[in-house]
Amino acid sequence: MADSNAGLVLRGVTKRFPGVVALDGVEFQARPGEVHALVGGNGAGKSTLMAVASGALAPDAGTVEIAGSPMRQRSPIAAREQGLAIAFQHPALLPDLTVTENLLLSVPKRLRPSFGDAQDWARKQLLVMGMDIDPAAAAGRLTLAEKQAVEICGAFACEPGVLILDEPTEPFMAAEIERLFEQVRLAAARGMTVIYISHRLPDVMALSDRLTVLRDGQVRGTFLSSEVSEQEVITRIAGREIEALFPPRPSSVGDVVMEVRDLRSDRLRGITTTLARNEVLGLAGVEGNGQRDFIRSLGGADPVTGGDVIVSGRPVDLGSPRRARRAGVVLMPQERHVEGVATVLSVKENLGVAATGETAVAGVVRGSAENSIVAEEISRLGIKVASPDSAVEHLSGGNQQKVVLGRALLSAPKVLLCDEPTQGIDVGVRSDIYHRLRSTAESGTPVVVLSSDNVELAGLCDRVLVFSQGRVVRELTGDEISDHSLTEASLTAATSARTAESSVRTRGTGLFGGVRRLLSSEQAPSAFLAIAIVLLAAVSATRSDRFLSEFNIASMLGLLAPVLFLAAGQLVVILTGGIDLSVGPLSGALVVIASFYVLDGYGAGWWILGFLLMILMATGVGLANGAMVRFARVTPVVATLVTYTALQGFSLFMRDSPGGSIATSVTEALSARIGPIPWAVIVGAVLLVLLEVMSRRSMTGLRLRGAGSSEHAARNRGIPVERVHLVVYLASALFTVCGALLLMAQIGVGDPTAGISYTMAAITAVVLGGASIFGGRGSFVGVLFGVVLLQLIQNTTVFLGLSQSWQYWMLGLMALGATAIYSQVRTARA
Repeated sequence: MADSNAGLVLRGVTKRFPGVVALDGVEFQARPGEVHALVGGNGAGKSTLMAVASGALAPDAGTVEIAGSPMRQRSPIAAREQGLAIAFQHPALLPDLTVTENLLLSVPKRLRPSFGDAQDWARKQLLVMGMDIDPAAAAGRLTLAEKQAVEICGAFACEPGVLILDEPTEPFMAAEIERLFEQVRLAAARGMTVIYISHRLPDVMALSDRLTVLRDGQVRGTFLSSEVSEQEVITRIAGREIEALFPPRPSSVGDVVMEVRDLRSDRLRGITTTLARNEVLGLAGVEGNGQRDFIRSLGGADPVTGGDVIVSGRPVDLGSPRRARRAGVVLMPQERHVEGVATVLSVKENLGVAATGETAVAGVVRGSAENSIVAEEISRLGIKVASPDSAVEHLSGGNQQKVVLGRALLSAPKVLLCDEPTQGIDVGVRSDIYHRLRSTAESGTPVVVLSSDNVELAGLCDRVLVFSQGRVVRELTGDEISDHSLTEASLTAATSARTAESSVRTRGTGLFGGVRRLLSSEQAPSAFLAIAIVLLAAVSATRSDRFLSEFNIASMLGLLAPVLFLAAGQLVVILTGGIDLSVGPLSGALVVIASFYVLDGYGAGWWILGFLLMILMATGVGLANGAMVRFARVTPVVATLVTYTALQGFSLFMRDSPGGSIATSVTEALSARIGPIPWAVIVGAVLLVLLEVMSRRSMTGLRLRGAGSSEHAARNRGIPVERVHLVVYLASALFTVCGALLLMAQIGVGDPTAGISYTMAAITAVVLGGASIFGGRGSFVGVLFGVVLLQLIQNTTVFLGLSQSWQYWMLGLMALGATAIYSQVRTARA
């Protein structure tokens, strides 16, 4: 029976996935004022159980109670409102949104500040972890440790009664871990219920009051942490005795295989060292002091500015990971989901791609050879998988990490570089990986290991380099290597490292820093487009007085008016990662409908009916597009291409040639001007500015951009992704109604082919405005400038006496130039 004062209670929770029972009748309770650890191997069901508790996952059976009340709704938002917050193992941050925007989406409505105060509020929330993180920075540009810190700060910002921390310390060094533990102890002392999930048992034993062991989806016992030994916990987690976590060190490490001479980069200050044939070399230090830059530079993943690397007497080209691999230097990266494996592909495909040197003949892979090598590697590493054809995304974290290691080993390395090789995996798998790395070194392939776990470095490595401010400040060997000595050496340099980093940040402030931030922001394309517009207009004005005449300005603005609305709708869709190819034919079809009802001599009732039919048709098309994309799972290009074809067929069926003159009073009203400027252009420009403000300074806008930035993270943040996608396609269709009305005023008749070209015009304006076709990033102000530039190019070529082909040349060259500059600035900023 659960305690009446339990903070979190789960009763009989069962969750099944295809072929797997992830949770089997789990009973779990955690009390207010305690730190309750949840431990178990990879695939034991810990994260699944907490996903159920947080409302991110619906169980097949069982109940959840928070602070004595049943969970009212199955959603992360409802759980947060009820007092439960979670920091996920893989930070659920939306990469295209800023740190501040991510934090706003993390907290319940009652705790959100106004958008005017959001930046200062975010800066205060980030003090929890004490890391120098810019609240205005895009989350996608943060280091993994910074992402984890933001995730944790977002959970604390919810002021929850129940706090779940899922593997919170994996990317952290000792100083950050101690800071987190201090905050956790203070929270528990205030009466908060803290559920702490970790594979690092020394941390668990030091921090927790009680612990529950989960294995194979079942609870294997709950204990007072003070009354159970670490070895007993390991045995219950693994279901077997693990005699030696670390393999013994060799008596000799052999001759030198790799020499590093004065290696330099933006973060490295001349690293010189050697690596012996049978050696495991460790890299340590406070995060951000150069150790990760060093290992990634050796693997060709980060650029170097000077120095040499020699392997087996030959220089290594560090220009790219591929070139480094050719020289035998293979990197096993830290972020396995980003750089380590292709999660949507199978285990066989991920492993086989690294062994093509052995399995391919004349560029053709021999299936039998690939199957044999993959099966052997799966067996050697002990990868638990139903079939080699199973997708990697369905494996547990430990087995995914084994696939990453297998890929590296199948690349036949002369030097193996391992960046956090055991991050986020259980003690049993850790032991397997430690022994495999040691056997790799003993076979003559030296290993370099970067780890934030000093116990791991002390147990595995023959020698450890401690980094500070891009330099090696201490070298420990043999018995000198211990958890205490590594922690002491790392923390000694921590203060000076932070001071140096602060000075670097200071140099990036002021006018120059402000310009850099502008150029790397989403408004940078707008600035480039505005400059291009001014230059083109100036050139045209010098060539002809007619360019600035009222007639030309009115004509040019009148022609661009429909595109303003179609492009606005297109960007709304593209922000979610979709696309709407149907906007052009839809606008033409709507004009065709109007050509039967909105005519001179017809009464107002017929006009109203015509307008209503236009709205109804657009609504139906928008809902159909959204339903195909989200519920039928048709890709947006295919879904809207189907609609494109159907609408064009409808228009030609209704009118095989232009006809049906639109009522003169309607076209005159829609074409009315204020001076040389059509009122429709003013309305369109105001609309785009309002949409820009909405997208940046409203929760609706954050959810819109968040849904396209990362669907998985958006769901964990409680964003209703399906509803958002349905609404944006409907909004695109309704914006198209506005564009169709203006198109109707321009052409004056029902022309079945009139709208075809508008699809590409709208998409081009959106892309010119800096939107990402993958979603999450875009500017409505950029769209405004993009539409103006499109029309100006067409107009300018006429006044300059250029052929029509120059319209495309100029547009393409400007797009390429702006994109290149924008990309370079963003890369430098990152």
